[in-house]
Amino acid sequence: MMDKTFEPAAVEARISKAWDEAQAFKAGRGAAPGAEPYCIVIPPPNVTGSLHMGHALNNTLQDVLCRFERMRGKDVLWQPGTDHAGIATQMVVERKLSAENRSDRRTMGREAFLAEVWKWKEESGGTIVNQLRRLGASCDWSRERFTMDEGLSAAVLKVFVGLHRQGLVYRAKRLVNWDPKFQTAISDLEVVQVEKTGSFKWQRGGEEPFDAAKLDKALNRDPSGHLYYFDYPLEGEPETVITVATTRPETMLGDTGVAVHPDNGTIGHLIGRNAVLPLVGRVIPIVPDDYADPEKGTGAVKITPAHDFNDFEVGKRHRLDVINILDGEARIQLAGNEEFLAGAKPEPETLALDGLDRFAARRRVVAMMAERGLLAKVEPNTHTVPHGDRSDVVIEPWLTDQWYVDVKPLAQRSLKAVKDGRTKFTPENWTRVYDDWLENIEPWCVSRQLWWGHQIPAWYGPDGEVFVAESEAGAQALAVSHYGGPVELRRDEDVLDTWFSSALWPFSTLGWPEETPELKRYYPTATLVTAFDIIFFWVARMMMMGLNFMDEVPFRDVYIHAIVRDEKGAKMSKSKGNVIDPLTLVDKYGADALRFTLAAMAAQGRDIKLATQRVEGYRNFATKIWNAARFAEINGCARAEGFDPAAVKEPLNRWILSEAAQAAEEIAAGIPSFKFNEAAGAAYRFVWNQFCDWYLELAKPVLQGEGVDAAAKAETQGTVAYVIDLICQLLHPFMPFLTEELWAQKAEAGAPRRLAAGDASLVCLTRWPDLAALEDAAAEAEIGFVVDLISDIRSVRSEVNVPAGTQAPLVLVNASQATRATIEAWAPMIERLARVSDIAFAGAAPGQSAQIIVRGEVAALPLAGLIDLEAERTRLAKELAKLDQDIAVVEKKLGNPDFMARAPEEIVEENRERKAAAEARKLKVAEALARLS
Repeated sequence: MMDKTFEPAAVEARISKAWDEAQAFKAGRGAAPGAEPYCIVIPPPNVTGSLHMGHALNNTLQDVLCRFERMRGKDVLWQPGTDHAGIATQMVVERKLSAENRSDRRTMGREAFLAEVWKWKEESGGTIVNQLRRLGASCDWSRERFTMDEGLSAAVLKVFVGLHRQGLVYRAKRLVNWDPKFQTAISDLEVVQVEKTGSFKWQRGGEEPFDAAKLDKALNRDPSGHLYYFDYPLEGEPETVITVATTRPETMLGDTGVAVHPDNGTIGHLIGRNAVLPLVGRVIPIVPDDYADPEKGTGAVKITPAHDFNDFEVGKRHRLDVINILDGEARIQLAGNEEFLAGAKPEPETLALDGLDRFAARRRVVAMMAERGLLAKVEPNTHTVPHGDRSDVVIEPWLTDQWYVDVKPLAQRSLKAVKDGRTKFTPENWTRVYDDWLENIEPWCVSRQLWWGHQIPAWYGPDGEVFVAESEAGAQALAVSHYGGPVELRRDEDVLDTWFSSALWPFSTLGWPEETPELKRYYPTATLVTAFDIIFFWVARMMMMGLNFMDEVPFRDVYIHAIVRDEKGAKMSKSKGNVIDPLTLVDKYGADALRFTLAAMAAQGRDIKLATQRVEGYRNFATKIWNAARFAEINGCARAEGFDPAAVKEPLNRWILSEAAQAAEEIAAGIPSFKFNEAAGAAYRFVWNQFCDWYLELAKPVLQGEGVDAAAKAETQGTVAYVIDLICQLLHPFMPFLTEELWAQKAEAGAPRRLAAGDASLVCLTRWPDLAALEDAAAEAEIGFVVDLISDIRSVRSEVNVPAGTQAPLVLVNASQATRATIEAWAPMIERLARVSDIAFAGAAPGQSAQIIVRGEVAALPLAGLIDLEAERTRLAKELAKLDQDIAVVEKKLGNPDFMARAPEEIVEENRERKAAAEARKLKVAEALARLS
């Protein structure tokens, strides 16, 4: 006997073990002879990571695809692995060492520190993999890779050296996002923009003198959030000034120009003159540049090429000097700074700033400008300030030597591949985002000042000459050729950006640079499932590297899924306290309920608003399926020897098999076209509505009645058992644990399963059912009419407030012969399920009746004596007026530009949904009122 309830916690680990023991997900397992390969490479989660809702969505969708294609007989490989996550992992281990009161990494030394990192990885680095397995991810876990394993490390070296030989890798001094805490360059993806607004306000000529202590107090709360206006005197005319505005006063020490828009009618006449930089005494030119917006600030922009990305470009256009005034820890660096001192006449007080933290220097610079009468005003200003996503410190644009990849030539091939249709984005609108980035791509900074990662394979000779090779021996050979003899070489200490190794993921995980059978079989991969925010950082780079080194795109399809928000539409964040832990939901409701929720809500291009109640609802769905299987068991429904679904005679049985065929077709169309919500919806409607709610209910008299036809009962029992097996197959991609457990529970129920292909021992290895021959229009016309009639009667009764316990008569108006036959055959069921007292046929509808159109036939419910028709009309009219009023209020809000500009995204969406709900209800009420008129 089946257990009374389905308990996911008691089942999931056991089912996972069964899959592992059967090697159910090994590459090629269950594939048909001559099968087409189907490969997905998992977006490698950070080895430091824990499962979040984005992972849950991403991996659920990949698993749905892989399980479905495996059941279709394809040769499936879902390639798993993790990313070494350079900065994140180094930070975790440094914190661990600190918590254990051990030496820091610099005291410990590189080799000893890396040994600690590898030790941590072996002990704690498998957390997220185990969590993915709990979710039911059907990866080939025997092939799990790591971006720093031996094979992938060899691939990284080969690619770097190969790009260098192509002339695409070089070292240059450029601006980077610099993290002063970790003292490394970081990528744009690791930068978080934080909005800041200050509180200090002062203006020269006002009632109060400048109060440095008051400013200090404001900056102690937050050093950002103000706009400072400085006067720069003109050369030879000190009484005339040009006023600039800045949010970072300390950077003025590195100013080498002032930009003014060439069409600025107010101060454009100053273009071509020079200003004298206060505190420093450097003469700097006033240059014409479109970057200076006449409508912003003072119309004049101070240019600090070494400390601002936009200024760096302006500086290049006008050949301005580039002067770095900060060190790697964001302290002022003036002493011995030849670039700063050249052509400058700094005051002693300015030189005393040397060694100060940037924010301490900010206060001093403002105070010094005020003391010299060159501070015009300070005002609160709302602007975003870049922060390191892990260090949480303000990021500095910093001029430093780094390694770069010239990706422009690679980008051209990647653009063409998508344009030619060799790789397709779904939804298609993401193609424009991909194109825009590649068309305007900048050189890629690939070096990081970390220890954990792939150390750059570059060695330096005594005079700084660089030798790039896959090994020190290879570098030494190059050096001997260059110098004429052996020399001492020093290896570059930097490591490569984590995204560098990730860019090789589709081919390195398959064995490249070795020519492995897997590489030949599965490259290019079939599908990539990923989030929109890494189209630039990962998708585009995989395209570039795949085309360059494999001469083929890395994947045919790229599906970009939306993000999971909270139930109100707000983005999940720890600061808001609205983060939902997927594992908490798995513990409470089971992995299947969470998976089905995410798949059912994964509409293309639409973010998921996740409510816990929705997950609970799909847990109830699992319970409903379990209870249906128990009902079948109690009623003797087991597989019958020789049962042929194509030979069933009873209309009800033919109908449910036809509906199963339709559902199978809709699911099979939805999954490969990435319409996961439509596929899940088709499965849900078939199982809950058609099978559980209608078929089993309509079958009860046959299964449980006395004196019924024995052949009809046996056929119905066999059909129920057959359809439950079908449900296990159709639902399996979405709810693998429940369906595998049911498949096992029903293994001994009746005759052995005889499947055309596949392995009957596990549902995950069976073939997707081909049910096209079971579609039956006649059965659907008969049973479908009965179902629709009962549903519509229930709906009308509810709309016009017929008391639940009251029975109403039903009149069929001018019914066709076929409809009369159907009604007569199913009259007892219609009367019971629709609460109909009696059924009659007439040439016209009775007076005071609600009319219903069901598949072209007219049915009428006489309501006289059942409800107060006039009172009901009045009630419905009032509700209609109230709905019109509610809709007007929301429309006014949504039509207000100020509301649309200021309201949070989730509030705007909430109002749109409120309007849609009110409009849908209005339609229902209007229909009900029309029926009573």
